[in-house]
Amino acid sequence: MGDASTATPYIKSPADYGEGVDYAAIVIGTGFSGLRMLHELRKLGLSVKVFEKGSKVGGAWYWNNYPGARTDTECWTYILSFSKEIKAEWTWTERYPSQPEVQAYLNFVADRCDMHKDIQFNTAIVGAKWDESTRTWTVLTATGASYTCRFFIPATGALSGSLEPPFPGLNTFQGEWYKTSDWPKDKTVDFLGKRVAVVGTGATGVQVVPIVAHSAASVTVFQRTPNYVLPGRNFYVPEPMNNEVKRNYDQVWGKAMQHVFGFPFDKETRTLASVPDDEERRQILEAGWEAGGFRYVYQTFEDLFYDAKSNEMVSEFVRQKIRAIVKDPKTADLLCPRYPIMAKRPPSGHFYYESFNRPNVSLVDISDSPITEVTKTGLRTATNEYDFDIIIFAVGFDVATGGLTRIDIQGLESTLKEDWGKSLTTYMGVGVSGYPNMFLVAGPHAPASNVPVAVDVMCDWIGKEINYMAKHGYTRIEPSAEAQNEWCKKCASDFEGSLLAKASEEIKSWYIGANVPGKPYSVLLYFGGLQKYLVMAHDEEEAQYPAFRFS
Repeated sequence: MGDASTATPYIKSPADYGEGVDYAAIVIGTGFSGLRMLHELRKLGLSVKVFEKGSKVGGAWYWNNYPGARTDTECWTYILSFSKEIKAEWTWTERYPSQPEVQAYLNFVADRCDMHKDIQFNTAIVGAKWDESTRTWTVLTATGASYTCRFFIPATGALSGSLEPPFPGLNTFQGEWYKTSDWPKDKTVDFLGKRVAVVGTGATGVQVVPIVAHSAASVTVFQRTPNYVLPGRNFYVPEPMNNEVKRNYDQVWGKAMQHVFGFPFDKETRTLASVPDDEERRQILEAGWEAGGFRYVYQTFEDLFYDAKSNEMVSEFVRQKIRAIVKDPKTADLLCPRYPIMAKRPPSGHFYYESFNRPNVSLVDISDSPITEVTKTGLRTATNEYDFDIIIFAVGFDVATGGLTRIDIQGLESTLKEDWGKSLTTYMGVGVSGYPNMFLVAGPHAPASNVPVAVDVMCDWIGKEINYMAKHGYTRIEPSAEAQNEWCKKCASDFEGSLLAKASEEIKSWYIGANVPGKPYSVLLYFGGLQKYLVMAHDEEEAQYPAFRFS
């Protein structure tokens, strides 16, 4: 899809959609999705208000300020790409930027584009209701204030619905406890000499453990399901490299737009069968391991997603690395996953496995002996009790849908929570039948992709749809139920055609919402590839949006 900024907006003034309402559009959230959407709507000349629960921009990068938090995407494509000036002026310091740097970047974008004047901070949105007679949305804040708009855009992102610790007795614990997704903003947590528990070994737990281990008297890691932790290979980006990236940003971004998952990698066509020599296969995997991060899975063997033999070879290579790194054989064995690699999103680690060689770090397997409760002094499992001074809960998210269903969004006949409690339905992750003039960004059924790239594509498309409405004098848009059903079938079939589907259910992967008790299993993202999504979006645009109903 091309840059919508090259098109002439048909919206001539904010009154085109702002008459009779407080704002033409209301956006929720100031992460990558919210800021990119604000830019798009401004470009069209619409009046916009953005509501943010936090006190600063950042979204997930505001709330998740736990020790060790950083991206697992290389900095040169973890950006908002709409401004050449910002790309020229901002300089990243690390290959995988830390949380403070990402939040500083988003603040820089907001300052540079004078966005703060359109953002209301410290404001939680608790409800939104569609009025068919006036064709408006009424948005309600936690304090009882309400605002009306024509277009309602909850840009809550995939990681705004954090899970609460699911263990009874939490209020009895006499020590300190923290949730990584809501880390303190006004104090520094002191781990020096403390007995610390880390509950959870997803991407967050993997980042927390090595940092806390440097000062804590002991770190006890509670693991239900082990992860394939890929080496991050982080480094400080030298000035000549930064300058080279800036000179070639268009090519770097273009490469990411053509990659199946939105990364700036060359397309890999090599399969296991195309490399019959075992030594050559091993060298390919060694090269991917040394390159670090997602390059290990996307620049080794292309068929690991659907060929069981290829996947097992790539998986076993990681297990061998774990056994080579972790000195205690029993601990190493517990850290080795037995499911296909990529059935869970593999974290990028920064000396995670090495941490278990420290005398103050230990691993507790809770797959057969789960945590049953929090006690006054620590944690109790089915077979043991443990005493701690501090407990860190890294228990994950109600991914994609959680941030939306926690808002009482009322459409034509029901609420989003009620509808999605039966089955998850969207059209291309952008609209939902029964919810006119509501657009989603980076939510359910968005492309499984590097988030900023997917956000850029989706916001561009939403802008073009609104522009199309203005051109033709429409005030109402809604995807048809038929098109939505076909899209949902496609999301399911593309996922089920891979090795990921069966394993995701067995290991309770967030890919299908299996990590959330009571949530219906349904693939949460579109796994067909970013390029296919781009083609479908382009075809929809060229055909003048036949999947949508306008009036």
